This record gives sequence, C-alpha cells and structure tokens, in this order.
Amino acid sequence: MDSTHSGDSSARSPFRPTLSRFRAIGHNHKVEKEDKLNDQKPTDLELEMMKERFSKLLLGEDMSGSGKGVSTAVTVSNAITNLYVSVFGQHQRLEPLYPDKKRMWKREMTCLLSVCDHIVDFVPASQNLQNRLSMEMMISQPRSDIDINLPALIKLDVLLIEILDSFQETEFWYDEQGSMSGNSRSGSFRGVPQPQRKEEKWWLPLLRVPAGGLSETAKKHLRQKRESANQIHKAAMAINSSILSDMTVPHSYIASLPKSGKTSVGDTIYRYMMSTSRFVPEHLLDCLNISSEHEALELADRIEASMFIRRQKACSNYPKSSWETVKEHMEGEKNVVLAERAEILLFSLKQQFPELAQTTLDTSKIQHKNVGQAILETYSGGFGRVGI
Repeated sequence: MDSTHSGDSSARSPFRPTLSRFRAIGHNHKVEKEDKLNDQKPTDLELEMMKERFSKLLLGEDMSGSGKGVSTAVTVSNAITNLYVSVFGQHQRLEPLYPDKKRMWKREMTCLLSVCDHIVDFVPASQNLQNRLSMEMMISQPRSDIDINLPALIKLDVLLIEILDSFQETEFWYDEQGSMSGNSRSGSFRGVPQPQRKEEKWWLPLLRVPAGGLSETAKKHLRQKRESANQIHKAAMAINSSILSDMTVPHSYIASLPKSGKTSVGDTIYRYMMSTSRFVPEHLLDCLNISSEHEALELADRIEASMFIRRQKACSNYPKSSWETVKEHMEGEKNVVLAERAEILLFSLKQQFPELAQTTLDTSKIQHKNVGQAILETYSGGFGRVGI
C-alpha cells in the first residue's frame, strides 16, 4: 500500500535534505523568468530547475492545470526515464560523466527516490506501557519490495558511476571522423579492427589505440570492468524481472489473449513442445531462424501469451494458490509442462537477444503499476539502457 508517512525524526530519510531545499526558495521574485535566471548563482539555477520539474510531477505533466494529467506513477516513471536519457543517452565512450551531468544525476535521482521514503505498510505492534500493560497499535515500516530492492539499486548505481570514473586516464581514445584529428594523442595510432562497421551503429565514435596496441595492464583493466558491468546489468535485470512478475496482469491483456496456447505459438512450436521428451529450447530457436529483434519480440509475445494461458488453465482448480504451489500439486499435467517449457523458451530467447524490448505483457503491467513499483521498475530497467 502506498501511504504518506509523517513519522518521527528518528527515521529521517537521507533524501530529505534535498527536498527541504525547496522550502528555502524565496517566492518574492516578481521579475521576468529570463532576467531572474541571468542574475542567479548556479545553485539558484539548479533550484529553479528543480522547482519546475517538481511542478510537472504534481501536475501529472498536464501544464494546463486542468487535472487531466497522467497518474503519479506514470509521471515519476517518465521523469526517471527522461533523466536517464539526459545523462546517459549520449554517453557513448568509456570515460567519466561530465561533472554537470553527474551532479544532475545525483541531485535529481535523490529527489525522485525520496518518494520511496514515504511509501510504507502499516503493521500491528505491541507497546509496553509504564503500568506493565501492553497496548496494540499500528506502526509504519518501509514497504518490503522497496526496503529490499531500492538499497540494492542505489549500490549498483554507485558501482556503475565508479566504473566510468575508472577511465579517467586511458591508453585509448576516440575519433569522431574515423581519421587523425587535431586532438589525437600521438602521430602513430591504429583503429581497433571493426569488420564492416554496422550501419545502425554509425553514430558511435571510432575507438583508437596506439600503434603497438594496449598494454597488458590496460587490457586487464578493461576485462575487469567489463565483467563488473555485466554483473551490474544482470543484478539490475533480475530485480526488474522480479518487480514485473509481482505486478498485477491487467484485464485488458487477459481479454486480448486467444482461447488456446496452441493458437498463440503456432503449430510448429506447439508440436515441438509436445513431442519432445527432452526439451532443448536452443535447438528450437535455431530451427526458427530468427533474423531480427523485431521477429524475436513478436515471438516473445506469442510465447508469453501461451505461457499465461497455460498457467491460467492449470490454476483454474486452485484459484487462490500461487503458481509454485500449483506446479507441485499438478506436476506432469499437460498445461503445467507446456507452461514451464514456454517459460524456458522465453528465457532462452531473451538470452539470445539481451537488448530485446519489453513484451506486450510487461508493457501492459507497467501502465497499471503503483508508485513504488513504478520507481523500482524504471530505475532497474534503466541499467539495461546504459551501455558500457
């Protein structure tokens, strides 16, 4: 449950100092906005920017103030996504963030994440009184999904910034034009072998290394940071998947599904999933010969729909039980087996296409998320968009 908590100062948020800066902003400036911005110090400019963004959050991005804005969850989610794009969208090199970008990221994420400090659950607790009697009362505590996942994501955030900061001084550099430029480090260099540079990546700068190649120390550093970045990505995507799986499936998605799982995946996939005693998803994907991410996403939608249909049918006799419980009670039953195989196939497909966009089911869930889920899902999902 989302709830505004006005608890005592003993549970003061680390984000609260940032929010309190809003109260310190004087509201006696009556001059034109352009003149005011020109006369202000950098700190004042930052506060003005934060005031503007805070207003957009309150208005639900409806600047007319007519009350027709989007929900708070969607507004906060969009704000985090836009911040990711502003800070990391054009950061395509192994080098530290520009200082102003880093300040923007820390300042605005601190503000957006501070919302989570006030999302709580109320639970019963006993309090001992002076006369040795106990009184039951309701106390607030951080909502469990936020309490578990948010600190982990903040830690991953710090680690990601540290990886970028570790490339302050490097033996390689970048060339925008693909040839010697005025800021090249020496007169002798060679480009990293890039066979048939992909057309869809034309905007990426060309990487240059010294004529003798990178030193062993530099190579070791690159390998270590690549492994660290991969681990950060895996951890963030695991949190993202967990948050998505906990979201309620909207009725609009359920109504759009075909009546049978066979219709969803098609005859070829259905026959393979039914007839094979030892299911090997990689072999099936090889036979399907998927040539693009668009085809992969379309297939992912069909597989996920089939999985959901099978689970629904299997759970029809246990409407109040979890999927894990149903699997234990109905092990070997046709719908359970096909649902599990669909899940395995979907996982293998996402491994082959790690940058696959969100499926129709995930997208429909996100549109109906609450504020806490919105923040966790968007924050964790952003790590997948930050390429290192």
